[in-house]
Amino acid sequence: MSETATTNKNYLTDRIRGSLIGGAAGDALGYPVEFMGSDEILVRYGGEGITRFELGHSGFALVSDDTQMTLFTANGLLNARKQGISLKYGIARAYIEWYLTQTGEKSPKFKECWISDIPELNQCRAPGTTCMSSLSDLYRGREPYNNSKGCGGVMRIAPIPLYAAVNGRMTVQEAALLAGDAAEITHQHPLGFIPAALAAYIIHHLALDERPDRQLLEKYICDGMAPIATLYPQHAAAVKYMGELCDKAVSLANGTGPDMANVESLGGGWVGEEALAIALYCAVRHFDSFEKAMIAAVNHSGDSDSTGAVCGNILGAAIGYEAIPQFFKDDLEMHDLILHIADDLYRGEMTKMD
Repeated sequence: MSETATTNKNYLTDRIRGSLIGGAAGDALGYPVEFMGSDEILVRYGGEGITRFELGHSGFALVSDDTQMTLFTANGLLNARKQGISLKYGIARAYIEWYLTQTGEKSPKFKECWISDIPELNQCRAPGTTCMSSLSDLYRGREPYNNSKGCGGVMRIAPIPLYAAVNGRMTVQEAALLAGDAAEITHQHPLGFIPAALAAYIIHHLALDERPDRQLLEKYICDGMAPIATLYPQHAAAVKYMGELCDKAVSLANGTGPDMANVESLGGGWVGEEALAIALYCAVRHFDSFEKAMIAAVNHSGDSDSTGAVCGNILGAAIGYEAIPQFFKDDLEMHDLILHIADDLYRGEMTKMD
């Protein structure tokens, strides 16, 4: 399908919903085991690890800072579109508002995101140190500087390619560059923002493809490295390493061996390139089973909620909301809010829920 063609509302709205709900579901499944070793997970949950939501005192499966920041990405993007300002600038302002929800500070200068008033988005859910320190600098008028390649950049950018995919609002290269820029707001090592750009490239293509399958996912992973290299010629070594890790992930997905061992051979997911590689491994290996992909993505000794979130964003963009098993929708915190924001991304306008 041409990127400039008018896309079919029925399937594209479903894909946007699927990507955001899929990401939140992976986040919520992995959040309880984020800081557990693999042995501890197996002892506590049994031989398959955690396979269903663990409900909090509220009766819902809680999401982490990953989903919180994803929703603020969407709100900031749509605010910027309405105001006619730089999309990156609008997203950065929204991230500062998220930062304020975590610290309890108030500022009349940063009061543009209506979701800042949502109680669940004012809960501290293990916010990343790099995100908090970088946004603290921005809030106080300082330019953040770090060499972090943490996964806090890649885990929050799904709204960008999803917004871009509707009616050719942005090319896939523009969406990838904006996703990288959004990640670089807080993570300035090349492998902190290059994975975000590649994830956006893949999500954009999956959302637009009317009938994606496992082979097409592999193709988009492989094809994505050339445009990413073009976007970041000054970071050729980092792009090369990202490509090698993706190749390893796809090779493992097409091979044998247990998921946990394969995932942990790719790393812990605490850094951007490993989080994306783990997500891609799980999405390729279990393309035909969202349930198995989520279970594989979170049951390891690393950053389980982030790898689950990124995998859910990717696979959800491919299969859509309706194909996600109902038990991953029931009891998911902020389910209706996430759907509302997904539909706003399709419309290109942020609206408050009734």
